[in-house]
Amino acid sequence: MRILRLYYINKVLLQHGLDELIPPKWLPWYAKLGRYGFFWLSNQHADKSQGARIRLALQTLGPVFIKFGQMLSTRKDLLSIDIANELTILQDQVKPFDSDVAEGIILKAFGLQKITDLFSNFSAKPLASASIAQVHAATLNGKEVIIKVIRPDIKRTIESDIDLMRTIASALQKLLPDGKRLRPVEVVEEYKRTIIDELDLTHEAANGIQFKRNFENSDALYVPTIYSDYCHRNVMVMERIYGTPIADIAKLKALNTNMKKLAERGVEVFFTQVFRDSFFHADMHPGNIFVNTTNPSDPQYITIDFGIVGTLNSEDKRYLAENFIAFFNRNYRKVAQLHVDSGWVPSNTDIDDFEASIRRVCEPIFQKPLAEIEFSNVLLQLFNTARRFNMVIQPQLVLLQKTLLYIEGLGRQLYPELDLWKTAKPFLENWMKEQIGFKAMYTKVAANLPYWSEKLPEMPDLVYDTFKQLKKLPEQQRLQFELLQFQQNQQYKRLQYLVIGTTLIVVSVIVPIYHADWWFSSVIALGGVISWFTAWRIQLR
Repeated sequence: MRILRLYYINKVLLQHGLDELIPPKWLPWYAKLGRYGFFWLSNQHADKSQGARIRLALQTLGPVFIKFGQMLSTRKDLLSIDIANELTILQDQVKPFDSDVAEGIILKAFGLQKITDLFSNFSAKPLASASIAQVHAATLNGKEVIIKVIRPDIKRTIESDIDLMRTIASALQKLLPDGKRLRPVEVVEEYKRTIIDELDLTHEAANGIQFKRNFENSDALYVPTIYSDYCHRNVMVMERIYGTPIADIAKLKALNTNMKKLAERGVEVFFTQVFRDSFFHADMHPGNIFVNTTNPSDPQYITIDFGIVGTLNSEDKRYLAENFIAFFNRNYRKVAQLHVDSGWVPSNTDIDDFEASIRRVCEPIFQKPLAEIEFSNVLLQLFNTARRFNMVIQPQLVLLQKTLLYIEGLGRQLYPELDLWKTAKPFLENWMKEQIGFKAMYTKVAANLPYWSEKLPEMPDLVYDTFKQLKKLPEQQRLQFELLQFQQNQQYKRLQYLVIGTTLIVVSVIVPIYHADWWFSSVIALGGVISWFTAWRIQLR
């Protein structure tokens, strides 16, 4: 089946003339011989543009390839205008399936005899059609809603393509020199989990409810209401929204929308989702984003389609935030050290060399408007740097990388002069302060207090049991344990005296600035020296 699917993919590419996109000089003689000797299928769409042929080929190949085209559609800096515009159609204008089939799925999900038993004003013509599902407008209990319906038999098609992708990834992992480092099999497995979850609309409903709660009363983002009582695995009912598609730049400008504020709010929404909520929309292509232009000077995002979301643990968030801040401050030494500490590069990496390589890649991008930054060149250089230092691809960050790609593409379209660094840096710095300051300590203590209060009554029994077990230990083991405990206590005391001594010495240097009596400063300094001497004596014991 995989061989047949691979043949089908090759057939579709040739029938749409996509082999013509490869310059002949790049093809060795045996590739040309194979093309005309075995794969002799001709281009059946010669009258269409390159962009149209690519779009039609991706549509023919199915949802996995359509989603790839959706991602590429945001990178108008990397594609020709024709190709970018054609791929944009994939975001919400995929060929719909039969409306009677959709209505039958809805009837079966709700156990209805006819659609009007629950929904009035049901529109048989789809409002939009995407790679996984299509939506129909209706009215539910007097409220305008949309009904999202999963395409029939789509799961079997996706699983077939994922199996093929896994086979190819496994071969690449074995054959390519960088295969193990790139971990393509893990990336495919991560993608499989996300896209299979997207086929279950109860997951999407739960995600949407979570987003609604996270951005309740937000001026930056509006999340439509999801009617959970009317959601099933293949059908979901949601509030109908009205807004301007984010991709319709001409209309947004015609409405005098504040494009600068809109672009900055996009950055704000992204970083809020990642660092405040640890729960981010991971499918933010333009087809899923609209703008509320009721007040053009204060535009608000509207987002739909919550099938793919990403999460980060606290450790990943901490490293990402520290990396971003270090980048913004051009502290490339810190960036290099963080990559080593996080395990993203081997521990024996030459930090000085790694720092110099990062500086060479990143320094040119700062203090430039977004339109002037050659991100394709930067990405290529970063990949070469990663390969040189054996940087390991992090599968848990694949969705985040994809989302960053979308955000960058949207920012470029909305407001090319956006200062991405200036917008994001204050947000990240405030987040870091909240994580490491007194407020963060208080929050953590308050969060753990119920657990501690529950375990505290058990402490006397635990201490008693520990001593009881010690008494049962053989004499030699007990002596070793007591010696180890004594050494740890001595080291703790030594550290205390060192900290006290250092603090007193520093204070003795500062006091003369504010206090005229030299003897007062001398007494403080003497106390510091005595503390240091005490720590030294403890070490000698």
